[in-house]
Amino acid sequence: MKKLNNNINHLISTDDMSQELIIKIFDTAESFLEIGQRDIKKVPLLRGKTVCNLFFENSTRTRTTFEIAAKRLSADVINIDIPTSSQSKGESIFDMVDNLIAMGTDIFVIRHSEAGIPKKISNHVDVGIHVINGGDGSNAHPTQGLLDAFTIRKYKKHFSGLTIAIVGDIQHSRVAKSEISVLSALGTKEIRVIGPESLMPNNINELKVKVFNTIEDGLKDVDVIMMLRIQKERMNNNTIPSESQYFESFGLTQKRLQIAKKDALVLHPGPINRGVEIDSEVADGKQSVILNQVKFGIAIRMAVMIMMVNKKT
Repeated sequence: MKKLNNNINHLISTDDMSQELIIKIFDTAESFLEIGQRDIKKVPLLRGKTVCNLFFENSTRTRTTFEIAAKRLSADVINIDIPTSSQSKGESIFDMVDNLIAMGTDIFVIRHSEAGIPKKISNHVDVGIHVINGGDGSNAHPTQGLLDAFTIRKYKKHFSGLTIAIVGDIQHSRVAKSEISVLSALGTKEIRVIGPESLMPNNINELKVKVFNTIEDGLKDVDVIMMLRIQKERMNNNTIPSESQYFESFGLTQKRLQIAKKDALVLHPGPINRGVEIDSEVADGKQSVILNQVKFGIAIRMAVMIMMVNKKT
C-alpha cells in the first residue's frame, strides 16, 4: 500500500481529498473524542502555536468549536472582532493577515461572505502558515462536510451501502457542496438532493447525485437525512414563496421521516430554523444526531489542525 502523506498544508476545499486522507482525519479525530470526557480537557500538542479566528460572517458553532479545539490542543487563540478591527479604517485583508503573522499567528481560520477569499489568503501567506476555510460564500465549508460524514460513520460505519439525502437550499449551501464531495470520495452508494428547482444549482447534473423535487419521493428508503437552512442572506430575489409554504412542501416532519428507513439518522449543520426546514419534534427526536454533530466537530477540527502542524501524526 502506498504510504499516505498525513500532512495538510491548507484546508480550503474537500473537492480533491482522497478517501485515504479523509479516513486518516476521521481516525485522528476518533483519538481526540475522549479528551472531551476528561476533567482537564487539554493535551499539549499545539502548545506554543497561535490560532487566529478571522470571521467576517456571524457564526456560533464553527467559530466556537474551532476555538475550543485549539484550546484543547493547548494553542493560544485570537478572535478578531472584525467590526472593531482596522478593517473599518480601510485596512486590506492581506495587510491584516500580514500583521497577525508578524504577531506570531500559525493557523488562520477564515470565514467570509465572498467565495475564494480563504484560497487567496492561502496563496498569499508563506510556507509554515496554515489556512482553514471556515466557510466562504456559497462555495465550501470543508470541516462541516468532514464532521457530518464523521457523524454518519459513528452510527452507520460503511458508506458503500448507504443512501443519503440532502434536503433544502442546495444552490446556496456551501455545506451541501462539501458534503457531496466527501460522501462521494467515501464511496457512498447513493447521494440524493431534494428541493425546489429554484434552489438547485445550475451545474447539478455534473454532480454525482440524484435530484428530487418532492420530499416524499426523495426520502423513500434513505439511511441518512441531512436538512439544510434556507440561505436567505445569499438570495437576490424571492426564490421561495414564504417560510410557511416552504415548510409545507419541504419541511421534515415526523410523518415524512417515516418515509425513510426506520433507523434513518437526521442531521442539520445549524443554525436550525424550526418550523421552516424541520419540525421541533424531529429536531429533538430520537433519530436526531444534531447535537452530536456539534460535539464531533470539535474532534474533527482538532484533527485538522494537528495534522497541519505535527508532521509525525
